[in-house]
Amino acid sequence: MTLLTGSALPFALFMAMPAVAQDLQDRPVSPPPSEGPAPANPDQVRFSADQLEYDINADIVTATGEVRMLREGERLRADKVTWNRKTGKVLATGNIAVTNPQGDIAYGDQIELTDSLKDGVVDNMLVVLEQGGRLAAVRGTRQQDGTVNLERAAYTPCAVETSEGCPKEPSWKITAVRVTYRPDRERVYFNGAKLNLFGLPTIPLPRLSAPVGPGGDSGFLTPDIRLDRVNGVEVAVPYYWRLAPNKGLTVTPHVFTAVLPMLEAQYEALTTKGAFRITGYGTASRRSDDLNTLNPTDTSQAFRGYLDAVGRYQFSPEWSLSGSMRITTDRTFLRRYDISRDDRLRTTASLEHIDATSYFSLTGWYVETLRVNDPQGQQPIALPELDYRRRFDDGLLGGKFEVQLNTLAISRTAGQDTQRAFASMRWDLRRLTNWGQEVTFTAYGRADAYNANNIASTPLVYQGLAGFQGRGIGALAVDVKWPFVGELWGGSQRFTPRVQIVASPKIKNIEIPNEDARSVDLEDSNLFALNRFPGYDRFEDSTRITYGAQWALTLPGFTFDTIVGQSFRLNDRPTILYPGTGLSDRWSDIVGRTEMRFRDFVSLTHRFRLDKDSFAVRRNEIDATVGSRTTYGQIGYLRLKRNIFTSIEDLQDREEVRLAGRVQFARFWSAFGSTVIDLTDRSEDALSLSNGFDPIRHRVGVQYEDDCLRLGFTWRRDYVQTGDARAGNSFLLTLAFTNLGR
Repeated sequence: MTLLTGSALPFALFMAMPAVAQDLQDRPVSPPPSEGPAPANPDQVRFSADQLEYDINADIVTATGEVRMLREGERLRADKVTWNRKTGKVLATGNIAVTNPQGDIAYGDQIELTDSLKDGVVDNMLVVLEQGGRLAAVRGTRQQDGTVNLERAAYTPCAVETSEGCPKEPSWKITAVRVTYRPDRERVYFNGAKLNLFGLPTIPLPRLSAPVGPGGDSGFLTPDIRLDRVNGVEVAVPYYWRLAPNKGLTVTPHVFTAVLPMLEAQYEALTTKGAFRITGYGTASRRSDDLNTLNPTDTSQAFRGYLDAVGRYQFSPEWSLSGSMRITTDRTFLRRYDISRDDRLRTTASLEHIDATSYFSLTGWYVETLRVNDPQGQQPIALPELDYRRRFDDGLLGGKFEVQLNTLAISRTAGQDTQRAFASMRWDLRRLTNWGQEVTFTAYGRADAYNANNIASTPLVYQGLAGFQGRGIGALAVDVKWPFVGELWGGSQRFTPRVQIVASPKIKNIEIPNEDARSVDLEDSNLFALNRFPGYDRFEDSTRITYGAQWALTLPGFTFDTIVGQSFRLNDRPTILYPGTGLSDRWSDIVGRTEMRFRDFVSLTHRFRLDKDSFAVRRNEIDATVGSRTTYGQIGYLRLKRNIFTSIEDLQDREEVRLAGRVQFARFWSAFGSTVIDLTDRSEDALSLSNGFDPIRHRVGVQYEDDCLRLGFTWRRDYVQTGDARAGNSFLLTLAFTNLGR
């Protein structure tokens, strides 16, 4: 029947009032099941009942006992249906449930409709929506055009019963004197609406409307409220314009009590080939022009802004185009307005082709530094980088060849310019012996061409020689693994010794500019790598043997995995690996990693590097999580004591700890907190101003969260001041409703 359904109402509302007699709880009746196809004639109504009576004199048909009616996808279940053929009135009573073709279910005590079954009135109405949520009303009327009018109605997307099946009051609901659903406009209108939060009436909203259906519509979104020392009280109220089903614009005014307002706008679009999003911020405020002095100068009411864009298009299964843009007017804007804490912004564009055996990319990027002491003129602009790789079988021994072609052009506005091109080929052959060893043979060769200009501004160790330089690279390697597997403590264990030999002749390195291999550190991830330098500009020219072992234990609900290893150079040729990397002497430092997991309760990862002579800890890194999803603690600890010179690498020795945790003290209530503390002192970094225990920032808060509401309060304090991004406290109030805003 079409009498009172046809309403797919996944609407999102956020304010309403106490209702009178609306019952949002489930009704003690099941929805009518599907009983075959609808009648071929749309004017016919297919029905069944336990008993059928016909009063010839009054011309009244009465069906009783489990009445089922079906018409054009509409299904009705009732205890009794009476049809007065003289007046054309149809009355259904007793445990009524109606299902429309969209899957929405309507319940009521009594339905009165015309014999056309296209309009009618229902008492004590409840509509359970297929897309979530429910709508209850004292009385509902459906007109011929499909418009549904409800009197004294209530709506909620929240659960109305506990996990044990007991009835409960929803966290929030909208109540209104009158509700009108217009299917032609795909919108629901509320008159005299209020929000009931935890059963308490709050802000009245005399008129309110919300979209229906799977798409969004124009309207206000969830507001944000925060307080911090620099900007004062901030109120942000986003407004969304639905420009089309696949595109929209969100404009958010940010109003502050201490500074001028800021405008934020975000445009997003989705097509059959891809999607993109553009976000922009703009305001005017005082900013620090010179961040390198103790008393920076201020610019009064300078324009400040930020542009963030990202997009990706997939033209075919193989070809794609992606890019991102991140540009800001100054180095402290993002931190001052709490948009981002990144210290560098990168703008990229890339065209890629990927198939089963080859890879091609054409990429460019631009870097904007936000670090205090970094000159922008030294930041690289890469345009372009071309990379092509292809794999194929060798056709003789059963190995694999990989060919790579690569070019890169890097320029700087006030620094070194570098161009690079190389062609390489790698051959790998993997075999298993009769004794179970896994043996891999590798041969690698590469030819390079470099050109460098304006090298004076680059540190000597990285600049190379000016002008054109050529280089040849070659390496041979054998890698042997011998796993032993057995039972232990009701589980299984695996012990795998590993030995690798790599031979490479003396390679031209110092004469070549170094753009992408500046930060090198021995760790478990590169211990058995063919080249332990990152990037392509440096290659480890030595003959070495690397050995280590891995042990793994697997028990029910428990896993343990650890690896340790070291390398030794077989020749005494001078190395380009500088002290502090763990690779500068013939014997390398000892590195390892340990991972442990117990069900979903304990997760631990530990990485270390020990000095080969004194066994002093050069790197100690711990990441651990203990607890459940609702109550847990996290710790992250890092200590670097590598003694690398400042002129060689900007990542200096440091020590810090990161702590975070959450405690659920009630079913929906939890408290959380996190902090970052700098433990570095002058014994680890002679240039450090830290006293050995300097907090960087912390965050503490409390939150309520259930299936349809999130309410929280957070206090955050920043201890580091950079220009006008000053240290101080900030407070954030979070209030989010399910389906709110669109």
